[in-house]
Amino acid sequence: MREIHAQEKEQFKKLFKREQVENFEDRFKVLEVFLATERHLTADELAECLEAKGVHLAPDFVRDTLKLLSRYGFARQSRFDNGVIRYEHHHLGQHHDHMICTKCGKILEFKEDRLEDYQIQIAAARGFHMLQHRMEIYGICGDCIKERSRRLPLTMAKAGERLLIREISGGATSRVRLMTMGLRPGDRVEVITNNGQGQLAISVDMRRYVLGRGLAQKIIVEPEDHPAANHPAIRPRTDMPR
Repeated sequence: MREIHAQEKEQFKKLFKREQVENFEDRFKVLEVFLATERHLTADELAECLEAKGVHLAPDFVRDTLKLLSRYGFARQSRFDNGVIRYEHHHLGQHHDHMICTKCGKILEFKEDRLEDYQIQIAAARGFHMLQHRMEIYGICGDCIKERSRRLPLTMAKAGERLLIREISGGATSRVRLMTMGLRPGDRVEVITNNGQGQLAISVDMRRYVLGRGLAQKIIVEPEDHPAANHPAIRPRTDMPR
């Protein structure tokens, strides 16, 4: 990787000088710190990394430099579930996909040659010539699963189970939608039907709800017999059934 970074820096020098990009020295400092990170950074986060190394540059300048790095192929922009622009290295000839934890926000990179080949085959079978692709898998990372103990997505619950909604993961849109429907952390849920595919039916306070699997996946529940079930943070329902 050190050799690749050295090549990137040399190409940066040649390209930016040839294009007569202003503030070359400061922009090169941005590149150096960017290459030294192995995270998917926002412009503000990179500005903080620069500050920590004693490089004082305005966040707008850092943001502008990242846009240039993306334009010239040294960085790649990504917008994950929350819509925030993040930047990662764009090393020539290398490709990877992402798994994003909807609990802690961790972004994991992975590459699976069998998957890459299968996508090409799928495209070719339909007469489609694939140029590029992006895969983003959303779920819960291993560390968060360990912390959750017996907590699980509602989609994994079996018919007849009685559970407590502990949290609603995912973006603000999903949380607002579920709360508008009347589903909130602290509610007691009974699973009426769940055949492992398609919609599932639940009841809360004698009301039935039918949820798509995508939305139900964002509802994190815990069996009522779990020791934490009587945690004081559980909020009693005060609204009347509609």
